[in-house]
Amino acid sequence: MRRNPMNDERESRHEKPGRAAGLRGVWRAAVPVAAAIGVALVVGGGVDLVHSRQESDEPKPKSAKTTAVGKADTKGPRYVVGVRRSGTALVVRDIRTGDDVGLPVAAPQGQRFQRIASGGDGSYVVAAKTASKVTFQRLSLDKNGHPEALAEIPRVAVTGVSTPWSDLAVTADGDKIAYVTYRGARSRLDVISVGTGQRKTWTTKAAARLSSLSWAGDTLSFVWNPVRKVKGKLVEIRHQVRTLDTGGPAGDLALSKAVLRLPKGSETAVLSQDGQTVVAGVTEQSQIALQAFSVETGRPTKVLWEKQVTGAGDLTGLDSDATGGHLLITGADGRLYIQGAPAVPAEDLADAAW
Repeated sequence: MRRNPMNDERESRHEKPGRAAGLRGVWRAAVPVAAAIGVALVVGGGVDLVHSRQESDEPKPKSAKTTAVGKADTKGPRYVVGVRRSGTALVVRDIRTGDDVGLPVAAPQGQRFQRIASGGDGSYVVAAKTASKVTFQRLSLDKNGHPEALAEIPRVAVTGVSTPWSDLAVTADGDKIAYVTYRGARSRLDVISVGTGQRKTWTTKAAARLSSLSWAGDTLSFVWNPVRKVKGKLVEIRHQVRTLDTGGPAGDLALSKAVLRLPKGSETAVLSQDGQTVVAGVTEQSQIALQAFSVETGRPTKVLWEKQVTGAGDLTGLDSDATGGHLLITGADGRLYIQGAPAVPAEDLADAAW
């Protein structure tokens, strides 16, 4: 009989993991630096930190007009497309200046935008929710970053409840969409073919949040965050990276494979497009960093990037662009960080992609 690793309750911790005693000491003393992770995931183009999931739903227009001073790294994507916290519109933001580009794009009548991801071909895929269904729209930008027409992706929809815990990821070729909906604290993962509309579904009876969805071919990576109720509140008790072969049979999420447990101070991770490396976002006090791990061994290999940042808070999301070569980190402080440039405010965004 197959053992369900997701229902293993041997761990008795009821709180989020604490911070590491020292990021550099823990990572660099763990193992020697392994071979470079290759062109599938290179952090040379810049690293963004975009606010997500704060409490207020009201946009703050002044933040969109704040201009960054300094020279940004021009190798990475220039524009970020964000979902307004109200869900009523999309905005395009220039990461070099912090200014909005063009006019906001309104949500379809009776719907609210919820999540956004790179569409794999320079476009963006947006999840729009109603009371009982999630549809998907595609947005393209012109060469100057101005938004073009928003179009619904035909035959692609998910029946279920989209919540602030929901997450979205699109394959590099744009052919598959993964989306997570919830019934209470129980998650359901749907993978839909854009070309045919065919869908596979994985579910679990365990109470847990699925976050940090990312693709490597047909392999979908996610962070498994089981929750327990402590003093009337749901508390995440651990953060484990798992992979799922979406070319295999649908069914129970127990079919997924455990890769590694994230270190203290880390809740987010992304899988490289070659499937060989997991990169985790880690925070400790005023330091944020990106730590690479081997998928084969689950052990840390090298620190890819680190920066001293005041008040950055937890990192709640980590995504790559369509090339897999540039990373977008979501934090709790409402600022957008780019390697080699000052921070750009993004307090009015609930989710963002580049």
